Amino acid sequence: MAIVRELGAAFVGLAWGLAVGSGFVAFIAVLDILPRLAQVTRTYATIRLYERALIAGSVYWTLADLYSWMFPLHQAAVTITGLLSGMFVGLLAGGLTEVVNVLPILAKRLGLASHIGLLLFAMILGKVIGSLFEWLFY
Repeated sequence: MAIVRELGAAFVGLAWGLAVGSGFVAFIAVLDILPRLAQVTRTYATIRLYERALIAGSVYWTLADLYSWMFPLHQAAVTITGLLSGMFVGLLAGGLTEVVNVLPILAKRLGLASHIGLLLFAMILGKVIGSLFEWLFY
């Protein structure tokens, strides 16, 4: 019976991982984040490098999280890593501002155009509750 439970947990974990990974890829692809980033920075010739860096980073950090990798780093290395991470988040946020009209389109297609405030509030509330759950219980 334990083997069935373990196989079930492995199946559910794999399914969730595939769902999240597919959602991430769809998010990046649909919003054209990499081409827009290359266009804004005028580095379109290196778009393949951006793609490889995104894939390598996703795989590395998935494995680092899965296996709880810990590396003792010097303060300077932590500072540089933090700076590069902040630059990435800033560039990603900048790319998202280019497509900020996604929410009104989604609300219109779902028939919630008159309730867009409630839709936005539900998204914010979900993010806050999820973050609090993560911080308090893990």
